[in-house]
Amino acid sequence: MKNVLVLIANPAQPTLDAALVQQAADALHAAGATAGAPDWLADGIACDLPFDGPAADPALPGIDAVVVPARARRKRLLVADMESTMIENEMLDELAEFLGLRDRIAAITARAMNGEIDFAGALEERVGLLKGLPVTRLDEAARRIRYTPGGATLVATMRRHGAFCALVSGGFTYFTSMVRQALGFDIDAANVLRHDGRTLVGSVEPPILGKEAKLATLGRLCAERGVDVAETMTVGDGANDLPMLQAAGLGVAFHAKPAVAAQVPARISHGDLTALLYLQGYRRRDFVETPNP
Repeated sequence: MKNVLVLIANPAQPTLDAALVQQAADALHAAGATAGAPDWLADGIACDLPFDGPAADPALPGIDAVVVPARARRKRLLVADMESTMIENEMLDELAEFLGLRDRIAAITARAMNGEIDFAGALEERVGLLKGLPVTRLDEAARRIRYTPGGATLVATMRRHGAFCALVSGGFTYFTSMVRQALGFDIDAANVLRHDGRTLVGSVEPPILGKEAKLATLGRLCAERGVDVAETMTVGDGANDLPMLQAAGLGVAFHAKPAVAAQVPARISHGDLTALLYLQGYRRRDFVETPNP
């Protein structure tokens, strides 16, 4: 069959069962599709439902349902956003807290990530508010990093099976270098915070790495590594991720902002980052189980 409806639960709440899978099959039948036999990837967590014909959204409570082509599911290149994707934090917001500006800067961050205001302008405005912050605070902020569940296993599993993994962020190299090493990414790219050795000067080194640069990185890595775009996966949550999500072979909106989720067919709203492995047809037994830092 040409397509697969992948049903995924949060591993912390493995509530997927045969009854829910049957509801999904019934939804496909009602839409005029022909569904094959369920193929369980992980008991209680993930199941493939192959089908031909029109797709359907079964709208199962607490379950992500994503349609992917049956062919070429495993990807050779992963390009991942960092903040609110591979980690749970927004590091600019963490830095702002040291100046008592968290709420002010977080509000700007939220608007930028939802596509309401220009990313580059929003970044410059927020970084400008950090002028005078001691450089030592960067280490303190780094200790607050919370890694998104499943991230280390996602990267380790894809790399074990030959994929190249890139971390690309509109944030700062100070943090992406740490996250790259902690999670095992091959490379990272982000903006460079300027400082005088003691304090932040309130700007970043040009050019600003935003949505165009993320998309360009995807294209460059495809060319450098001889990877067809159909063999790529991207993941992110914000408006500055949207172009790379739409351009990839499989772009995944991960717990994304509403404006982003509305424009990306593959959405993970309940599962953790191992959901990206199930979307590629990996079984739980194929995972390189790796604890997050």
